[in-house]
Amino acid sequence: MGSIYKRGKTYWIKYHHKGKPIRESSESDKKMLASELLKRREGEIAQGKLPSVHFELIKFDDIVRFIIYDYEINNKKSLSDVKRNTNYLKNYFTGKSVNDINSLEIERYIEKRLNDGLSNASINRELASLKRILNLAYQQTPPMIDRIPKIKMLKERNIRVGFFEQDEFLKIRDALPDYLKGVVTFAYKTGWRFGEIISLIWSQIDKIKWTVRLEAGTTKNDESRIIYLDNELVEVFKKQMDLQKKTNAISPFVFPNNKGDGKIDNFRKAWDTAFKKKGIPRKLFHDLRRTAVRNMIRAGVPEVVAMKISGHKTRSVFDRYNIVNEADLKLAAERQEKYLSESLGTNLGTIVNLNKNRKSPRND
Repeated sequence: MGSIYKRGKTYWIKYHHKGKPIRESSESDKKMLASELLKRREGEIAQGKLPSVHFELIKFDDIVRFIIYDYEINNKKSLSDVKRNTNYLKNYFTGKSVNDINSLEIERYIEKRLNDGLSNASINRELASLKRILNLAYQQTPPMIDRIPKIKMLKERNIRVGFFEQDEFLKIRDALPDYLKGVVTFAYKTGWRFGEIISLIWSQIDKIKWTVRLEAGTTKNDESRIIYLDNELVEVFKKQMDLQKKTNAISPFVFPNNKGDGKIDNFRKAWDTAFKKKGIPRKLFHDLRRTAVRNMIRAGVPEVVAMKISGHKTRSVFDRYNIVNEADLKLAAERQEKYLSESLGTNLGTIVNLNKNRKSPRND
């Protein structure tokens, strides 16, 4: 038996064919029209016909929701990024039939985003979301698109190699609002991802051993992680505790938003303002992750331990972050010069001594 339900302002119908549920939009806000469509579909099934799907009536607006639902039910950590990507996609594709979303239309979208000043990497993230939306629409029963157009990703530039030098970090931290200071300090020391840090809740903190634990399934690589806090980070966490007690804020988050009552959402404005205020070229929050890894290696922390702290699963990813800057190259040159100056004299001296002791060849 079929059913009628409302999604937004539009009525949808649900019926079954060969034991599989089929959902279809009536494209109307009138329940009577949805009821008529349901009766027509049930009649087609009774006659042994496969209910026809009018792809030209299905809009991008009808399928874009699939990716949000997919990320929500699977508790994927990059949901906020996907929502941002889909907003850009909706600005362009809303109102278009799925039949019109072909390779040519996608190329036009790419051209528009390039004209908007986006990097190839940013556009590729949006294209990846579009590809996922189309795949999910194709997997529906019945399919909501009849084919998936080929989406050619753009060639990305060389990997970004941004780092924070210590004086830069201290200046930026000083310019940030108080509620973000602890966040960036934690990122600078541990290399954790922004989403992992702002999602930290007090039940993950051992206040006796002063450790922080991430359970498997809550991280990007799905592996559990535990770290020990150094003295500076212990003070950061104690300060967060005292602040919540003083303000009587009720929040499970270690680093709540500026109101103290929920999760940090968008910090871009505060981030950009800090760089402008200090006159420092803008960097990414993710550059703190690269910096933490590099600092750990410079401090002599074994690579495998640094990977466990930062949460890198493969060494190939780890190596991309351990990129030398000009100071590293200068240090390498100085060390080589010192090594050669200490060893070269002895080697030459040995050669000279050998020459002195060597007998002249006979002229037989």
